[in-house]
Amino acid sequence: MEGDIEILNLDMKPGNILKVKGKILADAPDFSINLGYNSRDLAFHFSPRFNESVIVCNSKCSDRWQTEHRDHHLSFCRGSTVKFFIEMLSDKFRVKLPDGHEVCFPNRHGYCKINYISIHGGLKMISLKLT
Repeated sequence: MEGDIEILNLDMKPGNILKVKGKILADAPDFSINLGYNSRDLAFHFSPRFNESVIVCNSKCSDRWQTEHRDHHLSFCRGSTVKFFIEMLSDKFRVKLPDGHEVCFPNRHGYCKINYISIHGGLKMISLKLT
């Protein structure tokens, strides 16, 4: 898949904001951004799915997915360039979408540090900045 990225030393902590800018491929069925300890233990899985017109959020513990949260406010469009923000707070992750809508998801594992990020699917990265 185009644009797959994996970073193992992210060092994201509560109060940090991850600024994501990328181009969504014209034929993308979806893309996902995963934050956690490693690929088996994810605090936050963020996945806009164009075929379902939904944003799926979830977490993973010891390679097992937990209960999905679905947000039907999909403000991403295939073929467009997007900029959005993922903020880590002590108790949740908050994503500010391009149209200003916010998606929140609890920090179920209580992580105080995120080392791992992966980006998969139909998002071609332009920039990724942690502030």
